[in-house]
Amino acid sequence: MVYIAIISLISGIVCGQWIFNERWIHFFTNQSQYVLYILLISVGISVGLNKQVFQKVKEYHLKILLMPMGTIIGSLIGGLTASLLTNVSWYDSMAIASGLGWYSLSGVMITDLAGIQLGTVAFMSNLMREIIAFIIIPYVARTFNKYTAIAPAGATSEDTSLPMLIKFTNEEVVVMAIFHGVLCSVAVPVLIKYIYIFFR
Repeated sequence: MVYIAIISLISGIVCGQWIFNERWIHFFTNQSQYVLYILLISVGISVGLNKQVFQKVKEYHLKILLMPMGTIIGSLIGGLTASLLTNVSWYDSMAIASGLGWYSLSGVMITDLAGIQLGTVAFMSNLMREIIAFIIIPYVARTFNKYTAIAPAGATSEDTSLPMLIKFTNEEVVVMAIFHGVLCSVAVPVLIKYIYIFFR
């Protein structure tokens, strides 16, 4: 999945630079809102298909919210810290961090809200989060509590990072990872919109 995303990005750069004219580029960028709706529908389908998620809600009640809340708060603190180390404003940096690893959605949303430059940064930084998650999940699972391996994956703990979590944790952790990913995925568009509506 990561390799496909990198190849797609490079292909897009090549097409934008040397193949498509400006009319075609405007056509593709104007479709970003529809791509966003398709992504959100696919998340809804994945939630609806996963019966174990709803069973865990009944079993753990509000305690099941602690892990995704911790991931979201930690990511926002990371975004705020990054703004102190770069020339990016704190709300732009926090909006990028609000992508929680969901590079396709955060890239599209931030492009629409703040322009292509920040949208590209959001895409690349959230893609890098997913790649880093793949690398560190085995180490985190071995060194710390297995549940802590879920947090680096962010929103991707329900899909692309799930095979790594299956391999290096256990069934209980995997079910929690799916719920964690669902909640983080739902939070991404809300957080990005909220930050730009109220703070920009």
